[in-house]
Amino acid sequence: MLIFLAGGTGFVGGHVREALLARGHSLRLLVHRRSLGSTEPDVEEIVGDVTKPETFEEAVRGCDATINLVGIIREFPGRGITFQRLHVEGTASILAAARKGNVRRHLQMSALGTRADSTARYFKSKYQAEELVRQSGLDYTIFRPSIVFGPKDEFINMLAGYMRTFPAMPVIGDGEYQLQPISADDVARCFADALDKPETIGQQYELCGPDRYSYNELLDVIGRVLGKSHVAKIKNPLSLMRLVVPFFEGFSFFPITSDQIAMLVQGNTCDGSWRKTFQFEPVNFEPGIRSYLK
Repeated sequence: MLIFLAGGTGFVGGHVREALLARGHSLRLLVHRRSLGSTEPDVEEIVGDVTKPETFEEAVRGCDATINLVGIIREFPGRGITFQRLHVEGTASILAAARKGNVRRHLQMSALGTRADSTARYFKSKYQAEELVRQSGLDYTIFRPSIVFGPKDEFINMLAGYMRTFPAMPVIGDGEYQLQPISADDVARCFADALDKPETIGQQYELCGPDRYSYNELLDVIGRVLGKSHVAKIKNPLSLMRLVVPFFEGFSFFPITSDQIAMLVQGNTCDGSWRKTFQFEPVNFEPGIRSYLK
């Protein structure tokens, strides 16, 4: 297949790109600027802006499918980086280009926890994007991954970095909210498999790994992988964090936002029913992170 891929230069995007190429697909990869030197075989770079379909719609024409992985976890409105612009307007642009180019198949990256009434703007914007996909008239599949881990992930590597640097780890609230991380390779495999599975058309799948932990337990696992016998934790009352964080979240150096707190304490788990369709065993968390955390 010839596939138009948006968001294929990020962390998860790199894994999806590799999975698609391994299946023999060719890619038209949307990029902000062309890479220096030669690109990967079977990858044509398309310079454009995901919110401006006129910059890439010609490249969508002739493709067999479009895949949208574009996503941000934090907004910087002064730089034009917002959930509404990247998640909602970007999705609308890709869908419009697909319809104009007579492309029927579309795969969409969303997020586990997405719902219309969420207090997190991130989840609300992801839900709005999902609704655009569901109403597009295309043969769509939506994926909602949990926290994704892998060699270049932000979340697990950030926690490991803090753990190496500081004597104790801050915990928001009681730390008992549940998380169920999934490997980036497993997410990528689901995207690649869906193109060969007609039964995935019109479906959405919540993707989570086999291991469910409280946040406190997650920190203990990371500590064990790093060779620590004990991870000291400092509990920060949720009510206090909700008061303090809004004053600092506008600064890029501040490590967390109100939106991220809302998403974290909501928990991030699923029932694993996606495995009935995709028929493979996902990577366990501890050996998975052990392969890249040194």
